[in-house]
Amino acid sequence: MRRTVFDEDHEAFRDTIRAFIEAEVVPVYDEWFTSGLVPRDFYYKLAELGIFGIEVDEEYGGAGIESFKFEAIISEETARAAVSFGGSGVHVLLCLPYLKAYATKEQKERWLPDFVTGKTMYAIAMTEPGTGSDLAGMKTTAKLSEDGTHYVLNGAKTFITGGVHADRVIVCARTDAPKADDRRHGISLLVVDTKAEGYSVGRKLDKLGLRTSDTAELSFVDVKVPVEDLLGEENKGFSYLGQNLPQERLGIAVNAYSQAKAAVRFAQSYVSERTVFGKPVAAFQNTKFELAACQAEVDAAEAVVDRAIEALDAKELTAAEAASAKLFCTEVAHRVIDKCLQLHGGYGYMNEYPIARLYADNRVNRIYGGTSEVMKSIIAKSMGL
Repeated sequence: MRRTVFDEDHEAFRDTIRAFIEAEVVPVYDEWFTSGLVPRDFYYKLAELGIFGIEVDEEYGGAGIESFKFEAIISEETARAAVSFGGSGVHVLLCLPYLKAYATKEQKERWLPDFVTGKTMYAIAMTEPGTGSDLAGMKTTAKLSEDGTHYVLNGAKTFITGGVHADRVIVCARTDAPKADDRRHGISLLVVDTKAEGYSVGRKLDKLGLRTSDTAELSFVDVKVPVEDLLGEENKGFSYLGQNLPQERLGIAVNAYSQAKAAVRFAQSYVSERTVFGKPVAAFQNTKFELAACQAEVDAAEAVVDRAIEALDAKELTAAEAASAKLFCTEVAHRVIDKCLQLHGGYGYMNEYPIARLYADNRVNRIYGGTSEVMKSIIAKSMGL
């Protein structure tokens, strides 16, 4: 079936991204994979391509286009090539919506021009050691100084994607104690300069997948954060976090679908060329049936993400719908990629084959942005259960 979610402009953008990946990423990706890091200078190339400024208002150097579709295309094309742009996705997909929605005009004037050029890379720090998905249980504190000019930030964060290269980090911290009837009260968002005294990057975490993504631990010891860098209103941070979750979860759904689609492509190519018992692996009935089943699942996932993308652009995507899309697409990708790796046989377990990287990269999709179990709870609640 013909996809209708993208128009000619989108497909021209896709061609540009695909050519860029083939020229600038594929030739050096093995080096990035081995080192476990995308070079910081690479983000300037993404900025020159205009990726960081698509949804930024023109007055701050962006294109001013209000659409998630371009981000979806980037996910599809990076998955197609089994590569990653490192932590840059967090910069745009997770951080930009907060800056657009809650920054004052003065803050936007200070922050967004350098956001667009890649001079200032952003990350967001929510998760803490020992708390996981329980954001209301965070312990990091930000206490207002006696003269009211700055906050004093203390605490630690973990699993922070983009944490190594980030120049500024949106840190979730407690500016007030939780209330007896509301654990969520008292959380605020601070846009912290990573060069501030007392701010430090700990371990770059050794992950199963997403090897080129700079995921790190962060710690704050009496870090002074000017009150001018408070994002939005004090103590309302938890509600802000909830506003962006549908887009974040849709982004994960699109990524999972894209990886599943790429896996079918890799497997189909491999079984057509690989010969066993005197004939191509593709000639066996089991191979045909397995790939056919995978293709059917990918088709279904495509329909789900396309509908959700249109809903998000129309500002109609609900939390439950986003949770449903994430749950379905990540579970589909899990099944499809596993089957496609199996069709590669022993070679599918080798990192030199794209299917192996997809297998490892995909696994976290059912964990971050809310686990599959959390997604089920959200959907059940929307059903009145």
